[in-house]
Amino acid sequence: MSDRRSEQSSGDEPSSSSISDEVWQQFLSDSERDIRKSAPKEPSARAREVTQRLRNQKGEPEGWRTGPAWQEMNGRAARRRKAWAVIGVPLAIAVAVVAMRPSLIPGDPFGSSSGSSAGTGSATSPLPDETAAPTAPPSAVAADTPTLAHPFAGSPALRWADGAAGIALPKATALGAIPKDRVELALQQTKKLLVDANLNPDVVAGGRPEAALSVLDPKQPHVLDDLDSSLRSPSKTRDPLFLFSRFDPKDVKLAGKVIKTRGRITFAKGKFEGVAVHADYTFVYPVVRADGSTEVTRTIVRRVIDVELPDPTRYQVTPGRLTLLRYDEDAGNSACDIDDGYLHPQFPSQAPTGSAAPTGPSIDPYDRSRQLGKGPQGCGTVSRT
Repeated sequence: MSDRRSEQSSGDEPSSSSISDEVWQQFLSDSERDIRKSAPKEPSARAREVTQRLRNQKGEPEGWRTGPAWQEMNGRAARRRKAWAVIGVPLAIAVAVVAMRPSLIPGDPFGSSSGSSAGTGSATSPLPDETAAPTAPPSAVAADTPTLAHPFAGSPALRWADGAAGIALPKATALGAIPKDRVELALQQTKKLLVDANLNPDVVAGGRPEAALSVLDPKQPHVLDDLDSSLRSPSKTRDPLFLFSRFDPKDVKLAGKVIKTRGRITFAKGKFEGVAVHADYTFVYPVVRADGSTEVTRTIVRRVIDVELPDPTRYQVTPGRLTLLRYDEDAGNSACDIDDGYLHPQFPSQAPTGSAAPTGPSIDPYDRSRQLGKGPQGCGTVSRT
């Protein structure tokens, strides 16, 4: 399981239409230093006076053309990366049949039946929207092998929502002086980012996430430049997988058209007089090899992002664009130590790939109760796919 993440997550936010003061204050306390590095800065009265004087003389010198709205040297959104790679710890009986067969590992809290895939007439009822942070991983689901006809067989995601339907926005409400329509804009822009980055078939197949990039503020130093660089020339430190789900189309392709989605999104008044949005979602990708094989495996990606739509009358930002504060990523069943900008699923019939042997513990990629950024580091294993 490959876990690429931004900074330690602040923890699960309440999933009501607004975040409690106590929880949000804890988030602000934990992340204030990182936010300062990547967020808009309001000019002081002295700075505004100096700026105006410079304008009235010989024009604006380098560094003042947009006002002191950003710290130019420390503008990157916080992120952290961690790896969890190969399909892990199978049942003993499975070893005698198929080495590390992930479908033999249990997991669904609602006891969903196996064998049917959403989008093919599933006999199981869909789960209600997630409205609070889970307190435990999904419990047992009947063991089954995923197929092209039923790619989510044996998976807790069988009853999850399909694609963008799983990103249910809370009802927008005014936040003090911040009007309801501005809250709605922040929520819609965040959903646009999530959908294009994780559910757009072209992006998943390695394409450029134009819609996702279009909602981010070009005035935020380094962020768009870093993302562009990661897409052009991926590396360990600049990896598009930090924010985007991508597979190499020469190696694998989606098994069908359905990507399963589950999570929640919340909002509150932000640090910069705007709308702060916290999103925590897991996406499940069933894939097959591009060589014509019909063997199906799944990669599970969980993303936690924090963004804000700052007040453009107070800060020198692009109206309607999001400030990206932090982004965590945790990808289950993807090879470790491959930094080419693609997820690399492992198939039960293949030996794990990656330059480093797994050394970390086994992790359940469906466990949404686990806080990202709190676990051990290193290349580990996943208990099921």
